[in-house]
Amino acid sequence: MSTFLLIRHAVTEDVGRVLSGRAAGVTLSSTGEAQAARLAETLANRPLHAILSSPLERAKQTALAVGRQRGLGVLECDALVEINFGEWTRKTFAELERDPHWKRFNEARGFVAPPAGESFPSVQERVLTLMRSLANERPDQTIALVSHADVIKAALLGILGAPAQSIHQLEISPASVSTVEWGEWMPRVAAINWVG
Repeated sequence: MSTFLLIRHAVTEDVGRVLSGRAAGVTLSSTGEAQAARLAETLANRPLHAILSSPLERAKQTALAVGRQRGLGVLECDALVEINFGEWTRKTFAELERDPHWKRFNEARGFVAPPAGESFPSVQERVLTLMRSLANERPDQTIALVSHADVIKAALLGILGAPAQSIHQLEISPASVSTVEWGEWMPRVAAINWVG
C-alpha cells in the first residue's frame, strides 16, 4: 500500500484576498515560512520516501522546508500545479464576487470552467492519474505531494466518489496534510485537513 500526504502550501499574502492561480512570484509570507517550518517538524517522525511539488514558488518553498528536515530533495511535478484560473488569475475575491460567471463556476464546478481556464474534471483527472501511477511505481512508500487547496480537494472528492459540488464542504487549510492510503483494490481517505 502506498501512502500519500497531500500537503497544501503554507500561507501567502494572497490567501483569502487574491486568486493567485498560476501567477509567478507568489511566495510564502513570514507567517507561511513559520508554518512550513512547523509542518516539517510535525512530520519529522513519519516515514517519508519522496516529495513531489507543484512548480509554483509557494508550494516549492513548503516542500523544501519538509525536505530539508528529512534530507530529501524535491521533484517538481506539473500534475500538482494549481488550477489554471485563466482570466481570473490575480483578481481579488472582491472583484470576482461581482462577476456572474464566478458565481456559476462556484455553483457548478463540474460543468463550468474559468474563462480561458481549466475545468474541474481536468484537474481531477491529472492529479488522480499521477497518484495511480505513483502507487504502481512505489508500492509501500510514503510520498508527500505538495499542492494547492482545490487540487487536493479534487483528489479527495475523486477518491470519495463525491460530486464536484461537494468542494465547498471540504476545508483544506494552508500547511495542512490530508492522507490517502492507496492499496491494491482501491484508495481510501485516512485523514483530511490535519494541521498538527
